[in-house]
Amino acid sequence: MRIPLSWLREFAAVPAEASAEDVMKDLVRVGFEEEAVHRPTDALSGPIVVGQVLSLVKEPQSNGKTINWCQVRVVPEGAEQPLAREDGSAEGISPDGVQGIVCGAHNFVEGDKVIVTLPGAVLPGDFRISPRKTYGHVSAGMIASARELGLGQEHDGIVVLSTLGLDPEVGTSVYELLNLHDHAAEVNVTPDRGYAFSIRGIAREYAHATGTEFTDPASLPATVAADGQGYPVTIADQAPIYGRPGADRFVARVVRGIDASRPTPVWMASRLRLAGIRSISLPVDISNYVMWELGQPLHFYDLDKVTGPIVVRRAEAGETLTTLDAKTRTLHTEDLLITDETGPIGIAGVMGGASTEVSESTRDVLIEAAHFEEVSIARSRRRHKLPSEASKRFERGVDWQVADRAAQRAVDLLVALAGGTVDEHGTDVGAEPVAVAIELPVAYPAQRIGVDFTAEQVEGSLRDLGAIVEPAGDDAYLVTPPSWRTDLLTRDDLAEEVARLVGFEHIPSVLPVAPPGRGLSRIQQQRRRLLSALASSGLVEVMAYPFVSQAGNNTFGTPDAGQPVTAVKLANPISEEFGFLRTSLLPGLIEVARRNLSRGFRDLALFEAGSVFLPGETMGTASIPPLGIKPDEDVLEALYSGIPDQPLHVAALLLGHDTVAAPGHAPRAWDYADALDVAKVAAEVLGVDLVVSQGRHQAFHPGRTATLSLRSGAVVGYAGELHPRLLAELDLPERTVAVEFDADALFEETADVIVAKDLSTFPVASQDVALLVPAEIPAAEVLEVLRTGAGELLEDVALFDDYRGASVGEGQKSLAFSLRFRAPDRTLTADEASAAREAAVAAAAEAFGAVLR
Repeated sequence: MRIPLSWLREFAAVPAEASAEDVMKDLVRVGFEEEAVHRPTDALSGPIVVGQVLSLVKEPQSNGKTINWCQVRVVPEGAEQPLAREDGSAEGISPDGVQGIVCGAHNFVEGDKVIVTLPGAVLPGDFRISPRKTYGHVSAGMIASARELGLGQEHDGIVVLSTLGLDPEVGTSVYELLNLHDHAAEVNVTPDRGYAFSIRGIAREYAHATGTEFTDPASLPATVAADGQGYPVTIADQAPIYGRPGADRFVARVVRGIDASRPTPVWMASRLRLAGIRSISLPVDISNYVMWELGQPLHFYDLDKVTGPIVVRRAEAGETLTTLDAKTRTLHTEDLLITDETGPIGIAGVMGGASTEVSESTRDVLIEAAHFEEVSIARSRRRHKLPSEASKRFERGVDWQVADRAAQRAVDLLVALAGGTVDEHGTDVGAEPVAVAIELPVAYPAQRIGVDFTAEQVEGSLRDLGAIVEPAGDDAYLVTPPSWRTDLLTRDDLAEEVARLVGFEHIPSVLPVAPPGRGLSRIQQQRRRLLSALASSGLVEVMAYPFVSQAGNNTFGTPDAGQPVTAVKLANPISEEFGFLRTSLLPGLIEVARRNLSRGFRDLALFEAGSVFLPGETMGTASIPPLGIKPDEDVLEALYSGIPDQPLHVAALLLGHDTVAAPGHAPRAWDYADALDVAKVAAEVLGVDLVVSQGRHQAFHPGRTATLSLRSGAVVGYAGELHPRLLAELDLPERTVAVEFDADALFEETADVIVAKDLSTFPVASQDVALLVPAEIPAAEVLEVLRTGAGELLEDVALFDDYRGASVGEGQKSLAFSLRFRAPDRTLTADEASAAREAAVAAAAEAFGAVLR
């Protein structure tokens, strides 16, 4: 919010010597944040004066351009001393006060008064004016446009002062003429303080901060009675879609016979410019001026273009409206509209329609000053992507009581500046909202804030705020917040206001004592332990975007080729190529790897932990519930059921070699066993028994893929070498390996407390066994049968050889296992170990027809 200081001084007692920095310092005390200081003179300096064109000679040039060779008087005729530069010299300024200037603009004629920047002046962008030879003349100055002076973006010609309604004396300082010595303080206004988006609100806050006098610009009531004979208006939206009707007040006034082509007064245009608002036309500028001053957005309609009564209603399905930005918009049934007999003429509180726009030919104006429900305006603004100063105020809350006074202020300005006459009758329809009183115990602010506020401080602060404070017993108040503070709803809000107005600096800094018995949850501890273990094993953690292509989801999101994957489609993706939320982490990891490969990193071991998004049968909800009221349990259940499942997955991608090549050392290429090791590290650190078996996945090599399962049989992931065809398509190195598993499933399998096994003091008995089995039987299944058949004495079993060849016969393979036996209470004999080994072999023979080799 930009605050021109001259404007602020009209309503608050700001000292004449106070700077913008001083004002911001005071406003910080009541909760605002400093943003910037805006001074036109920071970018302008030196002699800039009013000049009059005495002569103008058009000279065509060889480049096809025509320039004007002008003689411009910059000192009143007969003046004794010509204008001097800032350093006291008069270099480049003619002694007779007439400058020869070359100008390329053609929107002025002889006799016009213009703005002249003389030698020694500095314009925005550190553009320094000095005499220089151009087009065969020495040009001693420049006739300036608004954009060259930093006063606007218009560059369709130089500034002709008569078009601004000005006829100053030659030689007048432009700094004084255009109020360029005024400056503005800019503060950040938090969303809950919509009243501060106005000079009225800021002036009140400045008075709170400094204890000085405040004059409310909205204290004078409207001078017309709403007797039902004004312009007909009906509020037809009474159904509370967002907890309240979309409109609860509509003030309409009519001013006739205005001259919309009149220039905006310099004082108004300069204030709007300093506030960051571009001057457009007199009616539009008046509307913006009143909004900035009182915080009440207004809209002006060309009365001759309005047909029949005004009706405020919700949009009907299929309705459209061409807004002031010349875009035709399809309206939503929740949009609140301003309509006449022809249909919509504006989206309430957001933007008006082009069909009733005020132009220079407008003679009669219908003024709208209304009060709209905040959520409705916010939703329409977001839906149509139409941010505006009006919607910014409406969606944060506008004072219900100020609508008629803002309309009266606009009427007065149109009459005074545009020459209009006001209709005798006005319109004011709607019902005033019921003021809600809040019971506030006297001691509550002190208890809540931690400062011993006195009763006088509490009551005085609330009265200064504008609230009505009434006693409610011996130790409590009944507080009715002022109409402009729609954010004050609870006793906590009031306690905060007391602290703010008394002064935040009185609140002591006390570090809270951490409550005992708190800490990381079991899942948080497990996640931290898992990620630390992976990083310690040599993997580098990365974070990829969760947005992937549909092809990426279809390839990695399901093990079966040709089976489409249901994924969440983004409504407004950063890139259409990556328009879906991921169902697997591997597409994102692959993009990270490809980016690093393109920059020369050839040996990579990457991992990521992140959520994937797995929609169920229901995705989303048919309708969004209103935001003004709390949804009931059924609505919440419907919302939750439409949210996709988001389990935590962990994935790793390894490509290149495990180490860097060095003299005497040949690095080893990553292979599928390394991908399996990542999963085994995760299982070991979490204390989970992970079953590894031969698997199949469309993204992995047909013969080098492992399925990762729990003892219950639930598949939690896949590991192995990526498919050669996929590696060629993605331009990745051969033998790139990957693993991905559901970490949440592992967390659920983990016991709350992992108990370490006792270390036996008795020696181990090791025996090996080689079995001939059919080649199609997975080794993992044979291993599990051996484990079960060996009984309780078996401590561990591991596969150490898989041989296939002519010596074992076609369709057969030899699997060699190492079995480790140990008893917890004694040293095993050779016979006991052998008996357990034979039991294991017998179980394999029964299950698979295995034969000892």
